[in-house]
Amino acid sequence: MNTKEVIAQYDKYVMNTYTRIPCVIVKGKGLKVWDLDGNEYLDFFPGWAVSGLGHCHPKVVNAVRSYLKKIIHVPNNYYNMLQGKLAQEIIENSFEGKVFFCNSGAEANEGAIKLVRSYGNSSGGRYEIITMENSFHGRTLTTITATAQPKYQKDFEPLPAGFKYVDFNDIKAIENAITDKTIAIMLEPIQGEGGINVADQVYIKALRGLCNRKDMILIFDEVQTGMGRTGKMFGFEHYGILPDIMTLAKSLGGGLPIGAMVAGKKFTDVLKPGMHASTFGGSPVVCSASLAVFEAIKKEGLLSNTVKMGEYLVGKLNELKKKKSIIKEIRGKGLMIGIELTVPGKEIVEKCFKERLLINCTHDKVLRIMPGMIVTKKQIDRAVEILDKVM
Repeated sequence: MNTKEVIAQYDKYVMNTYTRIPCVIVKGKGLKVWDLDGNEYLDFFPGWAVSGLGHCHPKVVNAVRSYLKKIIHVPNNYYNMLQGKLAQEIIENSFEGKVFFCNSGAEANEGAIKLVRSYGNSSGGRYEIITMENSFHGRTLTTITATAQPKYQKDFEPLPAGFKYVDFNDIKAIENAITDKTIAIMLEPIQGEGGINVADQVYIKALRGLCNRKDMILIFDEVQTGMGRTGKMFGFEHYGILPDIMTLAKSLGGGLPIGAMVAGKKFTDVLKPGMHASTFGGSPVVCSASLAVFEAIKKEGLLSNTVKMGEYLVGKLNELKKKKSIIKEIRGKGLMIGIELTVPGKEIVEKCFKERLLINCTHDKVLRIMPGMIVTKKQIDRAVEILDKVM
């Protein structure tokens, strides 16, 4: 089949729920991908941060290949050899507690919402959750309600009750929103879809203190920031605090679908058998991939590389900013970088694609640059060179 035939097949048989670029990706290695026509691209936005190690990392490929020969699926009414091992790896690298496995960030956030609702209903009928303007927590009915962006909620009303929205980085707004029904505060340490907005240090510490005083649960959505993206294994490590619940997905599976809800020790027994489940959650094949991700990050020094290359990338982008009046601000942490423009970014993304550079635009005017943690200075130089040319 050629590119036109593949697209025609999609048009006839696949629901049109995505805005797709007319390109059929058939191969990936590291930070490069190739399309059906043989064109090579430099991928600086690998699947919304899913391929955090780059495409087809050898450790992930070998781990998956070896387990595929043994067994592909084990239902969760039995035990498998790797789910407990992966849970231990996550806990030992984050905070004391337990893990629930699922298949996506939306499912992990849905699980977190159910857990805090259950906890709140058993402690005085509290159910309200405060989330932040411009947040993004998923595409299920409940998680689009937690997502404080009307464009994702349009046409799906009535939405579930029990959510309040306040401005990001505004502790007084949260204090004013709390009622005797409030049970949790939920936020991303860096808002991804909202435009790469970074939570302030003082703000996060104030949130932790507020939750302690009010017996409220602090939920960190680390679906994008988790697994080394910011230069720490998890984003909360930048703030010197521990969340009560953390959700993970994206890079956790090295390209395979996995989600995880990590609940602190106080909350590990809230959900009892029968209260929550996920048929495919924590399958041995996906767990093998995720364990390989942890191994690669540690053995290959990828956290250190993320810090170094992130600083180098920001430096190169700030040089570009001095030359280009359409660049308003560069912000982010590690290799989660936003370039805020004074003009819409859609055309820049499209022209970068024609120059064989893959990036993303969110919130209309923010270019998202999120290369895999294996990125090199040479690749960064090439990406910035293309951005310079296109702008």
